[in-house]
Amino acid sequence: MSKRLVNRYLDGIVKRGTLEVTFADGSREQFGKADPGFPDVRLHFTDSKVPRDILLDPRLGAAEAYMDGRLVLDEGGIMELVELLRSNQPWDRGGTIGGPTRLRRLANRIAFAREAVNDRIGSQKNVSHHYDIGNDLYKLMLDPEHMQYSCAYWADGVETLGQAQEAKLAHIAAKLALDDGQSVLDIGCGWGGMAIYLARHFDLKVHGITLSREQIELARQRAEEAGVSDRVTFELIDYRELPERSTRYDRIVSVGMFEHVGRPQFETFFKSCANLLTGDGVMLLHTIGRIGGPGMTDAFTRKYIFPGGYIPALSETVAASEKFRLIASDIEMLRLHYARTLRAWYANCMANRDAIVAMYDETFFRMWTFYLAGATSSFEGGGMCNYQIQYCRNRRVLPLTREYMPEAETRLRP
Repeated sequence: MSKRLVNRYLDGIVKRGTLEVTFADGSREQFGKADPGFPDVRLHFTDSKVPRDILLDPRLGAAEAYMDGRLVLDEGGIMELVELLRSNQPWDRGGTIGGPTRLRRLANRIAFAREAVNDRIGSQKNVSHHYDIGNDLYKLMLDPEHMQYSCAYWADGVETLGQAQEAKLAHIAAKLALDDGQSVLDIGCGWGGMAIYLARHFDLKVHGITLSREQIELARQRAEEAGVSDRVTFELIDYRELPERSTRYDRIVSVGMFEHVGRPQFETFFKSCANLLTGDGVMLLHTIGRIGGPGMTDAFTRKYIFPGGYIPALSETVAASEKFRLIASDIEMLRLHYARTLRAWYANCMANRDAIVAMYDETFFRMWTFYLAGATSSFEGGGMCNYQIQYCRNRRVLPLTREYMPEAETRLRP
């Protein structure tokens, strides 16, 4: 029964490009037709339970079967498999890859609701789950120049991942409308790339905060090596604790952190930011977002990658921020920049496969590359994008037109 239903399921999806599946009993099925620009993939299942697991929850079932070596790719990699499925049913053509069964959707909603509270203790644990797995992995995957674990900016003339990440830093710095002598808070500072960049290009003070012990140790080391440790400080602290202090900041920047806040904490996040900004302060929020309306984190991502995380829709982000007199003064959508970034990370991981397997094991490597492949497909054909939202507290604090942004960006880029 499961085999027959999986055949029907795949036959309804794969039309362009080909997928050949060999089942555990030796039978073989082929779906789709060869088509330039679409991958050709061959795989086999090592046991008869794989079809059932995929039917229960396509993403989680396929991921765990792949991680366990029960779904084996014979032609094409996991990137090609996920690309084949997603490109046949892109979000912006009204399609869908398919969802879990009704029972599994109910279980997912219950689990998501339980995890979504994301209190201070839970936030520390969730961040550690992803970011404290070892700096050595991220050194192999990310750009060595800035170690940016967020969407790069592939401007005209940009060719390498490092150049694209530097372009992203310049793009954000331009939107912050910075002046020498200001103070900047970097919420979710990662390995310090943004803070170090700002201190190198402006005469200001930057305070970076994170909940990752691994990140903060390397961030401090990198700031020292860059010669900016006198103007950059890093602290292991939850953003919700900062308003209890008297310190206020001229600028706030947060890149790739809002996805970890959790939907029930959106208003808390923006209330904290509003109370941390000076009266003429400016904030730039860079976050993964949904192209459509609010949704729910899938079971694979929630279980293995970002527990407690949630990708926000633009509507719910702005709805939360507007309650605290934060003016959304500029909004930009980055459509395909993250897909290209993720492909660069995936290529780095594939090039360093032996080293990553030696650090962890084969199962981890499969899990990690499935995550990167799935994320890539979500930005190329699914419902994911990136938003950069500039906020201000005083409508008169910024120039009347946007010309100051490209002008500053031009000055900052080499």
